Amino acid sequence: MKLIPIERRSNLSREEFIENYLKPKKPVVFTDLVKDWPALEKWTFDWLRENHGKIEVPLFDNHVHDAKSYYKAAKTMPFGEYLSLIEKGPTDLRIFLFDIFKKVPELANDIRFPTIMDGFLKSYKFMFFGGQNSEVNLHYDMDCSHVFLTQFQTRKQIILFPQEESINLYHHPYTVQSHVHPLKPDFEKFPAFEKAVGYETTFGHGETVFIPSLWWHYIKYVDGGFSLALRANDSIFTTVRGGWNLVRHTFVDKGMAKMLGPQWKEWKENKAQEKARQSLQEA
Repeated sequence: MKLIPIERRSNLSREEFIENYLKPKKPVVFTDLVKDWPALEKWTFDWLRENHGKIEVPLFDNHVHDAKSYYKAAKTMPFGEYLSLIEKGPTDLRIFLFDIFKKVPELANDIRFPTIMDGFLKSYKFMFFGGQNSEVNLHYDMDCSHVFLTQFQTRKQIILFPQEESINLYHHPYTVQSHVHPLKPDFEKFPAFEKAVGYETTFGHGETVFIPSLWWHYIKYVDGGFSLALRANDSIFTTVRGGWNLVRHTFVDKGMAKMLGPQWKEWKENKAQEKARQSLQEA
């Protein structure tokens, strides 16, 4: 497995971004895309805790993909208590796809949608929170949008793979998930992963990673912290594919998981292994 450092760019123009990164679907780290956001100085742990600490937030643990607890929150907690928890150290409790702006609409005044490309989905602004060493399993986003992920206060590590690497990543059918761990790969179980080529970086406060549509990503919280994802779509084809992903997840994957439980997960794992073996034999 080979990892290439993701390019880091400052003062990147709209034209250069579109030609060199958007069109070829190539990741990049913007060091200054959101430099004018009030949120950069305002959204500290203390400020969020003091001003919005009483709102109740859903927390997810490492069993979020298990058959019995599929995408169900493990518990809820006052936001302020959770922020204190992730400041103290490691925890497996995370917040993901959290539209905090529905609970606190005035926070939308603290961000700006970039003009680096067209097609930003202004109704979809999601925040992610996690403690030190928390991990986001390897996956690609179901709606197939481009993602601009901005980090606040602390650091995250991200590893990306293009869609062409799906077989080497042991893509589970009917899902957008892989069970390969990029930082601790089991090459005996996943031998095709040795052929995979991806991109990697650690990014910090005020920096934004561009994750192209359909790109796989694994994320590790180097420190406890939070980020904001803005989404954009410039293609009707990815919109259609995103709709199909939603249908197969809702009616096929969730339905079969409910009916078969662990047997469905085992079947998906076996299919992923079978495709990867075929790829190795053809090579």
